[in-house]
Amino acid sequence: MSPRATAGGGARRGRDRRARTLTPPPGSARVGGEPPAVAIAGGGVAGLAAATALAERGVRVTLYEREQQLGGRLAGWPDRLADGSEVTMGRGFHAFFRQYYNLRGLLRRIDPELAMLTALPDYPLRHSGGLQDSFARVPRTPPWSALGFAALSPTFGWRDLAAMNPRAALPLLDVRVPEVYERFDDLSARELLERIRFPEAAHHLAFEVFSRSFFADPRRLSAAELVLMFHIYFLGSSEGLLFDVPAEPFPTALWDPLGRYLAGHGVELRTGSPVESVEPAAGGAAEIRSGSGARRYDGVVLALDTDGLRGVVSRSPRLGDEPWRARVLRLRTTPPFLVSRVWLDRPVVADRPGFLGTSGYGPLDNVSVLERWEGESARWAARTGGSVVELHAYAVDPAADRIAEQRRLQDELRRVYPETARARVVDQRHEWRADCPLFPVGGHRDRPGVRTPDPAVMLAGDLVGSRLPVALMERAATTGFLAANALLARWGVRGQTLWTVPDRGRTPALRALNRLAGV
Repeated sequence: MSPRATAGGGARRGRDRRARTLTPPPGSARVGGEPPAVAIAGGGVAGLAAATALAERGVRVTLYEREQQLGGRLAGWPDRLADGSEVTMGRGFHAFFRQYYNLRGLLRRIDPELAMLTALPDYPLRHSGGLQDSFARVPRTPPWSALGFAALSPTFGWRDLAAMNPRAALPLLDVRVPEVYERFDDLSARELLERIRFPEAAHHLAFEVFSRSFFADPRRLSAAELVLMFHIYFLGSSEGLLFDVPAEPFPTALWDPLGRYLAGHGVELRTGSPVESVEPAAGGAAEIRSGSGARRYDGVVLALDTDGLRGVVSRSPRLGDEPWRARVLRLRTTPPFLVSRVWLDRPVVADRPGFLGTSGYGPLDNVSVLERWEGESARWAARTGGSVVELHAYAVDPAADRIAEQRRLQDELRRVYPETARARVVDQRHEWRADCPLFPVGGHRDRPGVRTPDPAVMLAGDLVGSRLPVALMERAATTGFLAANALLARWGVRGQTLWTVPDRGRTPALRALNRLAGV
């Protein structure tokens, strides 16, 4: 499909003709007269999306970021290995799915063809028992995608299919927001899978691997988020389950160019400058306090991670009302996760995939062979004859011995790729983090939306509740644009046109069957 320019700037490219268009309220193309000033706290995906939409329409934007680099949880920073090589370290692999219309629209500001992304040919999943799934040959359009996956997967047999509970599975065929939360938020992802009676092998190999992409144990994850994820990535969209990855480290491919783009639109980028507090001011404005003092703004977007938002709210006693403040302060993060990157003195076997999801290998959730797709790692591997391998462990027990967990990951790597047992580790880095939002059972009712009780203050990020079928990085980008649109509407300016996957099941007959079942 050829690019389609949107009224709000940017373009959408995708193959799903049923993708939904969200048109902003009418207004002028740019602000007139003296431009309003907006502060954005947070330089991750959500903050950068908000800054882009505002600056493109003539708003004076100041972006505050506590770290020295942009990117938030997708940031990267320079490092030097024991062999003298200069490398870029980060917080781990991220998949840029073709359903991420708004995130990809943001990135098209710096590269209209998205040449900075490269497609991975497959997304294989492997269980320690020997079973392996692949998505390379699965059809992309529902319902053939689901039927194709079941037919090609070794985890589904005729007896397994006959034992499933079709009535419990019907809601997967007609997912709507916010109804999905009303129906499933008080149930865990694990309980839902058990109700449906998916084959145990499929339960572990496919669905549990997907649920852990939220960095949470499926016993604590809201089933509503899992159902929504099935809709976005599998049953509700024809974009498929294959994805793209940046061809260079995040700063080089994404954030440095986007920072230059924003600076060219007059955005003041204040890295290394965390926001301490936000207080309402007279005339519908707000005052930001940071290490450099206090400044008054006509609008504020808080695009912070969970702990960052809770900290700002706790230090801003006049921000919001008491019920809203209580909801924000009840937000929690997922358990710790570990990203281990090892530089090996010899290559892994040539047919190892760029990304492999794993199950049954202790704490190991996935393995990336970075030189398969990242230019910097490929150059290091070509120069040294080695490999750069990244290992992820999600939802680690907070009480676990971290050194022991790091060793366990590398032990499991040797089980998955036995040739690595003969390799010498040239260098290694271990990143421990615990800053992803938790979507617990029954937690959606506490999740704040984009708007706050203060009309000048908006929220953005993947922690923010949304009435749209979006998740993870796409929720961050979408809520960033929505926060900008809400402020622009105050000044009579037309905001960013957005896209989402279809907002309901694709097949009328299956939707009707779901309604008749009354589940």
